Amino acid sequence: MNMDVLAAIQKRREITSFKETPISDTDLNKLTMALYLSPTGNNLPSREFIVITNKPLLAQLSKTTPYMQWLEQAAAGIVIIGNEELSKYWLQDASIAGGYLWLAATSLGLGAAWGAVYHSEDHSESSQRENYVRELLDIPAKLRVVAILGLGYSAIDPPPKEMYSQDTVFHLNSFGSQ
Repeated sequence: MNMDVLAAIQKRREITSFKETPISDTDLNKLTMALYLSPTGNNLPSREFIVITNKPLLAQLSKTTPYMQWLEQAAAGIVIIGNEELSKYWLQDASIAGGYLWLAATSLGLGAAWGAVYHSEDHSESSQRENYVRELLDIPAKLRVVAILGLGYSAIDPPPKEMYSQDTVFHLNSFGSQ
C-alpha cells in the first residue's frame, strides 16, 4: 500500500496498539531511507538513528517514560538522536526526520506513535529520560536523545480526526487577518 504525501498526512494517527506482525526488511529499508533523506539545516548530519527490532529491548525502552508502554507492542522502534555540537538546528532536524518517518510509515500501511524523550521545559526530567536511553543503547553523552517512534501494524482502525476550524490557525499577510 503506497499513497501520496497528502493522503498519508490525512490518514496519519497516533497508533499505540499494534498487531504482532513483523515489519518486512523491504519496508524497514524504505523507512530508513525516509529518515536518511529528511532535510537538515546546512545539510549537516545533525541527527542519527538507532533502529530497534529486538522485542526485549523495545520492552526496556517502553519504560523510558510512563507514557510509552505501547512501545512494548511495537514491531520496531526508531530512536532519534540529535547532535547539538554539529548544528544549532539539531532539534528541528531531528523533529523533521521523525515527521518524515511517520508519514512514510503511514504510506506503507503502518501505524506509529511518538515517544518524547527530550523535554525542553524540564531539564531534570529530560536528563533522566535521555540517560536511561543512553545507558541502554550505549549512546555517547554528547548526543541528545530526542524521541523514540514505535512502529507496527495497527491493531485498530482509528476514526478520522476531528479538526478545529482552519480559521483558527491560518492568517493572510498578517496575524489576525483571514
